[in-house]
Amino acid sequence: MLIGLMRPVETASFPVEGASLEEIQTRLEEHRPEGFDLVSSPVEMIKGAAVLKATGTFARRDQVTEIEADDLDALQAKVPEGWQLLSVRSV
Repeated sequence: MLIGLMRPVETASFPVEGASLEEIQTRLEEHRPEGFDLVSSPVEMIKGAAVLKATGTFARRDQVTEIEADDLDALQAKVPEGWQLLSVRSV
């Protein structure tokens, strides 16, 4: 018997602007959907302006669920589209 952990694969991106990195982080946090973590936020300086731009990408990190199957092929067949298998253990 195998037990697998899976979670949804879902991302959301939001562009923000701010005068400092702290302001960028604050604005990104305001956009963070519940259950999502910030995974990327490259910042660019705008030439001739005192403004920073960033696009924050958030990925869902909640809803971890266990599934069971007799073998790896059957376990992978149980993973629905839009989800990813994180780990597998034998019991």
